[in-house]
Amino acid sequence: MKNAEAEREKELKDAQKKLDCAKTKADASSKKMKEKQQEVEAITLELEELKREHASCEQQLEAVNEAIKSYEGQIEVMAAEVAKSKESLNKAQEEMTKQKEVITAQDNVIKAKYAEVAKHKEQNNESQLKIKELDHNISKHKREAEDAAAKAFFLRVSKMLKDYDWISAEKHLFGLPNSAYDFKTNNPKEAGQRLQKLQEMKEKLGRNVNMRAMNVLTEAEERYNDLMKKKRIVENDKSKILATIEDLDQKKNQALNIAWQKVNKDFGSIFSTLLPGANAMLAPPEGQTVLDGLEFKVALGNTWKENLTELSGGQRSLVALSLILSMLLFKPAPIYILDEVDAALDLSHTQNIGQMLRTHFTHSQLPEMQSEQTCFRDVYLRSEHHVALVHCGVPKGRYVQQCKVLFKTKFVDGVSTVARFTQCQNGKVPKETKAKAKGPK
Repeated sequence: MKNAEAEREKELKDAQKKLDCAKTKADASSKKMKEKQQEVEAITLELEELKREHASCEQQLEAVNEAIKSYEGQIEVMAAEVAKSKESLNKAQEEMTKQKEVITAQDNVIKAKYAEVAKHKEQNNESQLKIKELDHNISKHKREAEDAAAKAFFLRVSKMLKDYDWISAEKHLFGLPNSAYDFKTNNPKEAGQRLQKLQEMKEKLGRNVNMRAMNVLTEAEERYNDLMKKKRIVENDKSKILATIEDLDQKKNQALNIAWQKVNKDFGSIFSTLLPGANAMLAPPEGQTVLDGLEFKVALGNTWKENLTELSGGQRSLVALSLILSMLLFKPAPIYILDEVDAALDLSHTQNIGQMLRTHFTHSQLPEMQSEQTCFRDVYLRSEHHVALVHCGVPKGRYVQQCKVLFKTKFVDGVSTVARFTQCQNGKVPKETKAKAKGPK
């Protein structure tokens, strides 16, 4: 009992030590738990960033696939036109071949008929000659018999002298060699017979010529000339079509080269502005042309990266933003919506975005809209006929300083209020100047 109080104090001290030790362990455990929670939050944020990057890449891939489909559709249309032209050309060639075959067959038939006609003419001529020769012999014998019977030879000579005056004038030439009256060389009777035979042959040939065959030949020649004319027309059309295709290919290649050079130039300039000391370009694969595709080439300092996976998330965001804005400079569209382009960027890069918009988009407007619960940015890029809208993520102070006009939304007494602010020359935002609209949230 005397030592009870001392024992109690000793036990209290031991209990207090144990309590302090337990508190120390509890603090250490709490600290570790907070560190683990922070790691979990960091990993969660990184996972969300990767998801956003994956969605952005999928959108870019879809856009590229749509562009490829459109080009494939154009190529198919042009191929269909070429196929139609080739088909019409083949039909014309087939028709021409058929006509040539018909003409060849008709020519063969005409030649065969000509051969038959010539053969029959020869046979007929031989028969006629034989008949005439017999008739002539009969008439000759008759005349000789009559002359011998009448004994009027001298009378005939006298008559001939009377009828033909040239006999008396050229009588002295009769019988002279090497003259027209050399009766030994030229028998007058035989010459008369030949003359008569030739006259009869002429009359028969004139009666036996087939005039319809000549008409058929004329028609065949006209058809042949018509087919040759059509062939020349088809060949001219073919050459024009081929020239048009070649011209379109040249214009397509020229347009692609112009677009590539302009976009590549702006792409490198914008990326160098967003990331000083770096460079980027669009280049075709090694050993290929622009028509085969383009690849990203990024250099940090003097080192060119082999692949975009070697870049950080922020650097890849800058590459994507530079490509989109360079395409926008080449061919503006009415509206562009980009979600949280500076989510993976620090303040210096965000400030570079504003500076880049001021230098490359001189006709742009940068209004700012903020809310206590949600924040976003709208950047209007205006040309003469186009307005482009860029919707970003959470605003950052340095970027706000680049804006000429700011809009702020407030939720006051259950009503959303939009206020407009004008940027001062010193970069500070003044107080609210004018309420633009009020209404239910």
